[in-house]
Amino acid sequence: MARSSPSNPLIAIIGATGTGKSQLAVELAKRYNGEIINGDAMQLYAGLPIITNKITAEEQQGIPHHLLGCIGLHEQTWVVGTFVKKALSIIEEIKSRGRLPILVGGTHYYTQSLLFKDRLPKENGEGGKTVFVEDTKQEWPILQQPTEVLLEELRRVDPIMADRWHPNDHRKIQRSLEIYLQTGRKASDIYAEQRQFLTGCDNTTDANGSPAFLDEPSMRFSTLLFWVHAETDALRNRLDNRVDKMLDQGLLGEVQTLNAFAEAQMAKGEPVDEARGIWVSIGYKEFKAYAQALEKGDAKERQLEKVKAEALERTKISTRQYAKRQVRWIRIKLVNALSQANASHSLYLLDGSNVASFEQDVVAPALELTHDFLTASESLPEPSSLSAVAVELLTPKRNYDLASTPEKWMRRHCELCGVTCGTEEQWGMHIKSKAHRKLTSKKKRAEVAPAKDVKHAEGGADPATNDSPSRREL
Repeated sequence: MARSSPSNPLIAIIGATGTGKSQLAVELAKRYNGEIINGDAMQLYAGLPIITNKITAEEQQGIPHHLLGCIGLHEQTWVVGTFVKKALSIIEEIKSRGRLPILVGGTHYYTQSLLFKDRLPKENGEGGKTVFVEDTKQEWPILQQPTEVLLEELRRVDPIMADRWHPNDHRKIQRSLEIYLQTGRKASDIYAEQRQFLTGCDNTTDANGSPAFLDEPSMRFSTLLFWVHAETDALRNRLDNRVDKMLDQGLLGEVQTLNAFAEAQMAKGEPVDEARGIWVSIGYKEFKAYAQALEKGDAKERQLEKVKAEALERTKISTRQYAKRQVRWIRIKLVNALSQANASHSLYLLDGSNVASFEQDVVAPALELTHDFLTASESLPEPSSLSAVAVELLTPKRNYDLASTPEKWMRRHCELCGVTCGTEEQWGMHIKSKAHRKLTSKKKRAEVAPAKDVKHAEGGADPATNDSPSRREL
């Protein structure tokens, strides 16, 4: 069947940090008259090019970049609704100039929320949709309270969601409470109705007799997605080297800048919340103690080197863990969302494991696919046909939305390990983990030792040797 050229095209580039997403975006923009929209939460902040790993002016090659360095250090990162609103406005501006919008970034919940139409139930707002205010913290000051206060309030209004989240997961607890405050409805009820709708089991209607839900998940744009992927070992080495380079380029100076800003805010009686925003960026929190020790100047050189080495290693570990979380989001959430929207054909995996052949392995096929997508001159190939890796990673692992039903939600706490699990699956994985088994074994040995001592004191046999005291005396 012949394709027609997309009337509302968007290119989106996703993938783990350090895979070359920005480089690909620039190459596509140069060839197809594009402008680039940043989809990375940390790169929204002005300054701090090293910590946030911003593309340099030289690397931009004259291509317009939007939403890059547009908020100050005192601001919190945008909630997803704010990002979507801003990005949609910029996309319209780019299109009005006859140019191609290209979204690139590693904050994948930003990307996914922009690509898909709102799937929340309709409420009594304008046009029948839920109205979300932009600054919910001013509207509802309780959202600025500590996690334990938020959790207590959530337990009162929506105990199902309160039991869903780890008691220390501030963001998710806050978001569940925010949904209740904004809509007047429990988040657990909203999600349950969505699942009923997706499985065809809901007949809910609004006041006008119309279905009380939006259509099945669908995309806002005619979208072509590129997932720039890299094999684990290759990416690990690349990320470790990048952290070393960041330190050489002045990472420490940016950490000191942030420390100075935080101290100035404290002096004004307006302490920063280091649990969110730029303050949780990888590199800052790991090197904070080292920067402070340098400033004080009272630590010995050997001690300073030890603190520095530990900070460097923690930064590398955090970076690798972040890359794994990014890939997990794509595999579990985005791939499944595309499948539900019958849009799996729009996501292409490009293997960027070999830096030396990046042009051949990533740029060249992306340019060709983009040309065919925009002109409809050729039928696009099946994404799984590009490589064996594509076959594996583009296959939905599970139906994420339907697997996470309230019936499967639970919360179990392992006192031994200090770990709280939110589902039976997580609990099963935990009790089978090496760390849990090791601590369990240690506990059992500790419990056996006092029993031995009691039997010895009473003249009983030693269970380890089955020897009686009389035998040992002989």
